[in-house]
Amino acid sequence: MVVDDHPLVRAGIAALVDADDQMTVVAQASNGREAIDYFRLYQPDVTLMDLQMPILDGVKAITEIRQTWPEARIVVLTTYDGDVQALRALKAGACGYLLKTAIRKELLAAVKDAHSGRSNVAAEVSREIGEHAMDETLSPREIDVLRHLASSSRNKTIASNLGISEGTVKAHMKSILAKLRARDRTDAIVIALRRGIINLAD
Repeated sequence: MVVDDHPLVRAGIAALVDADDQMTVVAQASNGREAIDYFRLYQPDVTLMDLQMPILDGVKAITEIRQTWPEARIVVLTTYDGDVQALRALKAGACGYLLKTAIRKELLAAVKDAHSGRSNVAAEVSREIGEHAMDETLSPREIDVLRHLASSSRNKTIASNLGISEGTVKAHMKSILAKLRARDRTDAIVIALRRGIINLAD
């Protein structure tokens, strides 16, 4: 099964899979909710799952599918190479994590690996995970501050939106900059987006 909210991307992935005489696409879904419904109907051997989709995102869909069908084999196909985003997907139960930039070279091998019970994570994603393995993680509140920071640069506005004091916002920002090793607030947002700590849809 191919799950992606962009019809042309779905069609391209399906064409690659169907071109291999050992595989066939049994279903195509445009969001996480459809993915769960179609999984129930078709029970695919392998599911190729995008992450950023409307209605229900890929990580939530993976979580729900794996809760009901623990043996489900799901490979993430995404443009996001951030370690935090990848770890969320892998912890949810994905057995593979590929970047769409490498689909033509690696897709069919990843499907076969998943079907055989092997994991397959893009090399650059593995490096990113390793690079940040010992980093101190941001707290849920610090992530909230970062999300609001991405849409407003004023501590006063962030404090009002979160129902906390400006002093607390400043304290969180100091901690965020240290944990992300960011030069300033703008750098913190860039790093958080790149690593998948926050995304523009938040």
